Formats: sequence, structure tokens, C-alpha cells
Amino acid sequence: MLKKLIGLIFTAMILGTGLFPALAAAEENPVIITRIKDIARLEGVRSNQLTGMGLVVGLNGTGDSSKSNAQLVANTVLKWGIQLSVSDLKVKNIAAVFLTATLPPYTRSGDSLTVQVASFGDAKSLQGGVLLQSPLTGADGKVYAVAQGPVYLGGYLAGTKGASQQKNVTTVGVIPSGAIVERIVPMAFSVQGKLRWVLSNPDFTTATRLAGTINDMLNSTTARAVDMGMVEVDIPEERTQDPVAFISEIENLPVTPDGLAKVIINERTGTVIVGDKVKIAPVAVTHRNITVKITATPKVSQPNPLSGGQTQVVQEKAVEVNEEQGRLILMPAGTNIGTIVRSLNAVGTTPQDIIAVIVAIKEAGALYGTLEFM
Repeated sequence: MLKKLIGLIFTAMILGTGLFPALAAAEENPVIITRIKDIARLEGVRSNQLTGMGLVVGLNGTGDSSKSNAQLVANTVLKWGIQLSVSDLKVKNIAAVFLTATLPPYTRSGDSLTVQVASFGDAKSLQGGVLLQSPLTGADGKVYAVAQGPVYLGGYLAGTKGASQQKNVTTVGVIPSGAIVERIVPMAFSVQGKLRWVLSNPDFTTATRLAGTINDMLNSTTARAVDMGMVEVDIPEERTQDPVAFISEIENLPVTPDGLAKVIINERTGTVIVGDKVKIAPVAVTHRNITVKITATPKVSQPNPLSGGQTQVVQEKAVEVNEEQGRLILMPAGTNIGTIVRSLNAVGTTPQDIIAVIVAIKEAGALYGTLEFM
């Protein structure tokens, strides 16, 4: 069994982009300590999605050409008392769009939201357009915000049919601070004197540690892990008058999250992400002109005098990587995937070969963890 793997070989390890030399300086990370607020949220405190439909006007002939959208235009201008015949409408300068926005928790009336705008007709571009006032509704059908303003694309479409240039997608844009909140969403962060913390990544060990951290602060047993995704905390009687301050103290408590042993591979981009829980057993892999050999040598571990420890036999591991040019690299004890990748990169191995070696180790049953492909 390997010693503790480096905390994260890479936050995102990009194979074949010249970033492997950074692995040479990578060392085993210390125990990761973070705040409760970074790995959990209070149940009931959440964002809400808003949607709507509207018209973007002022386009330079790049709007919709479909007559079906002309009906939407006629219905829109009707609220101002203007009656138009659908057959007479020319909608080249108008585009029908869908609107989306996210309403953060505890947003108040008068606050602003950023709105995403996307054409659902055959408009060529929304460049230079202005969204007319449009309501944004929640899943309950109630209006929570109203959107209006100029559309920003971050791209362009210029030229004629024979010769044109386009940058980015010109039928999708945003209106920064383009919506005004008209209705608030009531939220309750406590239920019957209890706080319920929901973990972002459910895990029994992390939930147990979180509950233990809170109990240590309160010097009681009021916090308990309900399941792998929730920790319930009773609000002390003396803190019921100021629950916000109590929540602030809890969410800033340090906790050490646990996780799954996982390797994620994206073969299209050559990206490999390795979790710190992944272990590798002794194994030998041959791929094309590359040979990777991981061996384990028994070694007696003798404790210091008077330390109270016990003499044990441990496995000291080493890695050999051999390739066609005859270069041989012998790795020291404590082999991990980071060591293997450094060795393979040192002999000029391609990203695809490195991925193939990792997959072969998994198929041989020597990689203790989950292997996922993106």
C-alpha cells in the first residue's frame, strides 16, 4: 500500500501543455482545512431561477424573418393601444428572445440582476439591440423581476452574404444589471429551532466531522449528522434572540473535508485530475515502448525507544520506467501517481500514452479508486 498520496497532484493537471515540470516541485500537501461555509449551506437558503420572453428592437436588418414572430410583436404593441396587422409587419429589425436570470437568496426589491438573452427565432445577430420591458417569472408563475436595456454580445457579425466575419455567438447576449427585482422570495434558515446544514458533496465522514466540530464549539451534543448530506444543529436557548450571529460563528469554523478516491480523465483534451485518496498497489505495465514497474520491498519499521510504538513490517515501493532509448528511471520509496507521471514525462511520453498507462493500472486492479471519463 502506498503512503499518503499528494493532496492534489494538480487542481487541473493538463497533460502535454508543458506543465509537467511543475510536478517536480510538488510535495505531499498537508491536511486540507476549510470553513464550514465553503462546503455546506443552510437548507432553505437558495437561489431561484427566473425566465421570460421579450423583444429586442433596433437591429440593423439582422432580426427575425419568420412570420410566426410577427404575432408576438403585434401582441406586445397592443398593450400600448396600437393595433397592427400581422400580415403588414416587417420584423427584420426585431428579434424574439428568451430571458433567463438567477435570483440570489435574500435579494430585496430594487436590487439589480444580470439577464441572459437568447434568440429563439432565425435572427442573425442581436448586436445593437435593446430589450423592451419584459417580466421575469419564477416556477410558481409569479413575476419577481422586470428586465429592460441594451444587449451586450461580446462579439460581432459584419459583412455580406458573400464575405462576412463573425466573432463569438451573436444570437446570445447579456444585459448587466438589466433586471430590477420587484418581489422578494421569503426564506427560513431555521425550522423549529433547528439549523440544517446541507453538504455540497455528501459524505458520511465529512458530515460526522462537521457535526463534531460544531459540538466542540458548543461543548455539547446538539449537532448530529442526519445522513451523508445533512447535519442538524439545535439553536441554544440563549442564542435564539440572535440566530444570525450564531450562524456566522458556525459557518466560519474550520473543518477537514473527506472525499472519494477518484481519477478523472478527459482524453479529448489530455486532462487528468487525481484525488489525494488514490492508492496504487505493486504492478507492472507495458505499453508500446514503455515499461512501468512498481515494486514493493519489505522493510522493518522500528519505533523510537520509549515511544510506545510497535515494530512492524512495511512495504517500501519503487518505480522503474523504461523506454526505447534505454533511459531507466528509478523512483524512491513512497511512489504515487505524481511520481509515475513525472517519470513518463521525463522520457518524452505523450499524453495519450500516460492516460493509457493509468487506465491499464486500473484494469489490473492496482489502482484503488474510481476512474471516470469526461
